[in-house]
Amino acid sequence: MAYRHKLLAHAKQQGHDSRIAIVGAGQMGRGFANQIHKMPGLAVSLIVDSNTDRIQQTFKDLGISKFVISDNAKELALAIHENIPAGTTQVAVINELAEIDLVVECTGIPNTGAQVTYDALNNNKDVVVLNVEMEVTVGPILNKIAKEKQLVYGVAHGDEPTECKELVDFALDLNFEVICAGKGKNNPFEPFSTPDTVRERALSKHMNPKMLCSFTDGTKTMTEMVALANSTGLELSKRGMYGPATSIKKLAETYALQKDGGILDRAGVVDYCTGDIAPGVFVIVKSDSPYVVEELEYLMLGKGPYFALYRPYHLASVEAPLSVAKAIIDREGSLYSEKLIAEVVCMSKVDLKPGDKIDNIGGYTVRGYADIARDSKRDNLVPIGLAAGATVTKAIKAGELLTYDHLELEDSFILKLRKQQDALGLS
Repeated sequence: MAYRHKLLAHAKQQGHDSRIAIVGAGQMGRGFANQIHKMPGLAVSLIVDSNTDRIQQTFKDLGISKFVISDNAKELALAIHENIPAGTTQVAVINELAEIDLVVECTGIPNTGAQVTYDALNNNKDVVVLNVEMEVTVGPILNKIAKEKQLVYGVAHGDEPTECKELVDFALDLNFEVICAGKGKNNPFEPFSTPDTVRERALSKHMNPKMLCSFTDGTKTMTEMVALANSTGLELSKRGMYGPATSIKKLAETYALQKDGGILDRAGVVDYCTGDIAPGVFVIVKSDSPYVVEELEYLMLGKGPYFALYRPYHLASVEAPLSVAKAIIDREGSLYSEKLIAEVVCMSKVDLKPGDKIDNIGGYTVRGYADIARDSKRDNLVPIGLAAGATVTKAIKAGELLTYDHLELEDSFILKLRKQQDALGLS
């Protein structure tokens, strides 16, 4: 039975559609709301955003004219109970609403995402996140909390890590050897880009310049590939990864082992590339069965022994609701990590001097850089998910990696959670 049938059956059994709260009505949250509204058995019951105009616009997108906007929990509960969609500017109100079945976190801000997810889990609500930046920082401890409470936590379908993980699982279930898994990078790589340098392009795409900057400076790609490594157990290929230019036809050739003419020094790794692969994801596999190799060649997957399994698209927030269905029906998260084997650390975009402040991801001061977790720990490197708001205490040149000695971190919720995670040996 497909999810659309199972969700309807589930709704019939509980007497109402599964009630979803969406936190963040920006580009991702708005796209998520528009798609989930079309899915039978699911209801956009609550939208949380600091800007009421965005809440109203999202309801307008959905064709909903009757809704309640309030910061009063009792008013919201009454509306939701009567199947009237609601909105609020106060995210903490969710924790008072027993009517909400599942929370979708769409802010993309690590500290906010950590607080929202932690609170929701501790109030016995399943959580799906469109916040991979948070997952690569404190995902393991949030997953641990969810498992202990028999709840579901996970990163949503739609972004490359989750879709690539599906291909990895497919390959491993068929007992292929996974040589490499990864994605094609969509945007040009401009490591020192800022919101100002991409502003014109961002506005032409109806994007927040900071979001586009996080793509062009490489932070998003680094973060996504770290999430893929942590969730699959594949290792990062190396600090920063190789990121070669290649093509769909040459994927298997590019990601062969060095002894066979490729770039990799070992199998079982994660990497990204540029070229016509974007916006797709791939897994390079190998079989030790001559018959299987012959069969794959016959099926036009190329000439072995390396073969590329390739998905040519990812649908971002449009396919993210599948993770809600999976959580409700299968009681499983789409992507989560039990321990960090890779990290996203900070590389300076500009010369920084004592007293300077580190801004948010996609900003002017730092960008994310992928690293092997044991190496980042050895070198005392700071995860980018902890860096926002930090004060520079020691000068550092552009293009260098930031250590804990360079920064005085802000006393944030995500830092407290990360310290707990570290103490448990999950980082």
